[in-house]
Amino acid sequence: MLLKAKTAVITGCLQGIGKATLETFAKAGANVFACCQAEDPEFTAFVGQLSAKYQVDIIPVYFDLTDSDAIKQAAMSIQKSKRPVDILVNIAGANFDANFQMVTLEQLQKTFTINFFSQIAFTQYIARLMLRQKKGSIINISSISALDGNPGQLAYASAKAAWIAATKTMSAELGPQGVRVNAIAPGVISTAMTASLPEEVMARQMLRCELKRPGQPEEVANALMWLASDASSYVTGQVIRIDGGMG
Repeated sequence: MLLKAKTAVITGCLQGIGKATLETFAKAGANVFACCQAEDPEFTAFVGQLSAKYQVDIIPVYFDLTDSDAIKQAAMSIQKSKRPVDILVNIAGANFDANFQMVTLEQLQKTFTINFFSQIAFTQYIARLMLRQKKGSIINISSISALDGNPGQLAYASAKAAWIAATKTMSAELGPQGVRVNAIAPGVISTAMTASLPEEVMARQMLRCELKRPGQPEEVANALMWLASDASSYVTGQVIRIDGGMG
């Protein structure tokens, strides 16, 4: 098991890529602080089943990414557990689509707060735990929209592009102290977010995709597992596309 006895912190675990990553990491032997915005009975049951099935500890951590005090309290609760944190995966995100001429300042601010500002603050807290032990792996979720652009996604693409710049800067700063920092840029993945796309939009995206199908959350989770593990011990400062050949 690639992550046996390691401890991971994962944001955005309630659905989609985050939920798949939680299960993939648990299956690989990791204990997980599973971060979500709010408590959910279905998710609580899911966590209990995973924990029992794979004999790992999964600890839900609930906090609102728009509340700086809640972010701090969540990070402090992880610190107080006294568990060494080996891995942080920043997955939580939200998308507010609007064309360039129509996007509002409020939409921009909210998109950046949820997708970038809040998780940078959270990462600062968690990175301190890694720096104490002089090792760790931080993985940020960007998007191919950040690399290629996408009509109607100015706010989202810009916030995800900020993650790319942050990843490279964090890697340069934290690498000498033993902490690796990488990013994943997923393409069209079958999640609740893409399920709402009009058929013509999905068809247009699949024309660009060499594999001619959307990706599955588990396929992104597998790449995250590799980056989190010692199997990628000489990989840092990278942005890896998981897009079925859309680049």
